[in-house]
Formats: sequence, structure tokens, C-alpha cells
Amino acid sequence: MALLGKQEKTVLFEPVFDNNPIGLQVLGVCSALAVTTKLETAITMSIALTSVTALSSLCVSLIRERTPATIRIIVQMTIIASLVIITDQILKAFVYDISKQLSVFVGLIITNCIVLGRAEGFALQNPPMVSLLDGIGNGLGYSAVLITVATIRELLGSGKLLGFHDRGRLVQPERPDASVPGGILHYRHAHLGAAHLEA
Repeated sequence: MALLGKQEKTVLFEPVFDNNPIGLQVLGVCSALAVTTKLETAITMSIALTSVTALSSLCVSLIRERTPATIRIIVQMTIIASLVIITDQILKAFVYDISKQLSVFVGLIITNCIVLGRAEGFALQNPPMVSLLDGIGNGLGYSAVLITVATIRELLGSGKLLGFHDRGRLVQPERPDASVPGGILHYRHAHLGAAHLEA
């Protein structure tokens, strides 16, 4: 018996390849540009957002039949905010330096349209396990773009990757890749690549 059925595979893998939240839906772009100057911050942000998206979708789905429609957004925001606070405290406890580099962007996960969009648009109408997988899938889709753009920006912008120097001098550091215009350029390439894969 297969561990994942057809629906589960679709909700898990579709956001990564066919309906990427950043590349095709153009959601969560602000944080994507802000945290991709270094790969380590992009990886940390990816883990944080994926965790919050998956767990908030699970929680919203678990209580969906007991949540009055008139206060559903407030309930969803409370769940998301609670998970973000927990995530922020964990980051400060275990990776304090990276937490400082991420600054306000972990807190801004609360307003990230990917997280609230999946809670409102999917978890509210679907069972818990499928909602959990949908949250993981959308988090992985976000992470794929973030990590790709961060790798290019750090390598081309500083000649380093995760603290390791480019000894072969394959790239010239101090190019504009680490700047905001460089981030927009690489994000645009990721967007076009995602659109090409969908086609």
C-alpha cells in the first residue's frame, strides 16, 4: 500500500514544481528579496516558514468545523502568530546570530500571504493530513526559490558560499548581485524558470 495517495502527492509536490508560490503565484516576494543575500539566512528562513505554514495549516484544519465563519480570520491569525513567536524564540535560543541577521523578517511571517493563503484557501476546506502536506509543499516551493536565489547572490556577490571562499576565482566578488537590484534580477530569472517548467 502506497504511503501517499494521488491527492497527497499532488498537494505535496505541485507547489514545488507546477504552482510555485513565489515563482508562479508571486507571493512572499518581500521576504524572498530581503533574506537571500546569504545562503544561511535563506535556509533558516525557509525552515521557519515551512514549519509555520505546515503547522498552522494542520491546526486550522483540525478546528475548522468548530470555528465560526465570522471569526475564522482572527482564529487563523492567532494560530499563525503563536507559531511565529515560538519559532522566533527557538531561533534566538539556538542560532542567535542568524536570528539577528533575519531581524524583523521572522516576525513578518505572520503577514506572509503564503501562510494565511494556505490556511484560508486550503486548510479550512480539507482534512488535517492533507492540509499538513499542503503546508509542507508550499513551504518547500518557497524554500526552493529562496535557496536558489541566495546561492547565486552570495556566490556572485561576495565570492563565498556558507562561509567558504571561492578559491578558484570563478566569480568576481563585489558585483551588484548582493544588492536589491541584483536580488530582483535573480528573482526574475527564477520566476521565468518556473514559468518555463510549467509550460
